[in-house]
Amino acid sequence: MKLHELNPAEGSRHERKRKGRGIGSGNGKTAGKGHKGQKARSGGGVRVGFEGGQTPLMRRLPKRGFTNINRKEYAIVNLDVLNRFEEGTEVSPELLIETGIVSNEKSGIKILANGNIEKKLTVKAHKFSSAAKEAIEAAGGTTEVI
Repeated sequence: MKLHELNPAEGSRHERKRKGRGIGSGNGKTAGKGHKGQKARSGGGVRVGFEGGQTPLMRRLPKRGFTNINRKEYAIVNLDVLNRFEEGTEVSPELLIETGIVSNEKSGIKILANGNIEKKLTVKAHKFSSAAKEAIEAAGGTTEVI
């Protein structure tokens, strides 16, 4: 094969449709817009959500609640996941990201008490549930809030 013999894969390239270029093109005269009316005009058509004067859906539905712009989202780690570390390891957010337990730290890491922990670990995190804190300390480990 030579450079001048290269061709794109069959069907991967399309020629654009040239609208309004004569009756023989199959897309001449009205260029696929039909006869007159709002959608045939230049700049014609209606805005997104417009329902012909009927009260639009977004105005008919009740509005409730609000979004707190100061909300903090925590990356959650359960106790049973911490069992993969060696006895006496210092578990920090950096270590959790490095080992792939957490992919995105978000606003911090919170340890929850799902499962049980059998190893003595030093766990550093931004938040702990009270049950998780008790379980870690019952296993002989320590907790440290960053």
